[in-house]
Amino acid sequence: MENSYFTEKDWKLYRSRIADWQEAYMEKLCKEYIKILSTDRNASDRFWELHDRIKEDKRSTSVIVRNSRSKMVDNILGLLMDGVITTDDLDGFSDEFRERIGFVIKNHPDHFPDKND
Repeated sequence: MENSYFTEKDWKLYRSRIADWQEAYMEKLCKEYIKILSTDRNASDRFWELHDRIKEDKRSTSVIVRNSRSKMVDNILGLLMDGVITTDDLDGFSDEFRERIGFVIKNHPDHFPDKND
């Protein structure tokens, strides 16, 4: 998807929302980490599970957000795939942009937990 599929308004709206979306995702991760640490397993098992989980999570698009126009669509698709946001969170974006995102979701439904479009 090229930049021609979103407007300046879409870009500004994305920039105004991305920090909150990312913060919500990080909060979700922290709660999941607490669950890992709260189990009755050996401390070393919990430590290494958490270590592996953080190592995996820190590579997620939802954690490492490259705030550039060229990455905006990829970031939004990553947030949708990770279940951080739903298509409802794209209210306010241009119809053309929402249609393009909907097209991707429709053609790759197994990658997206939320299929509201």
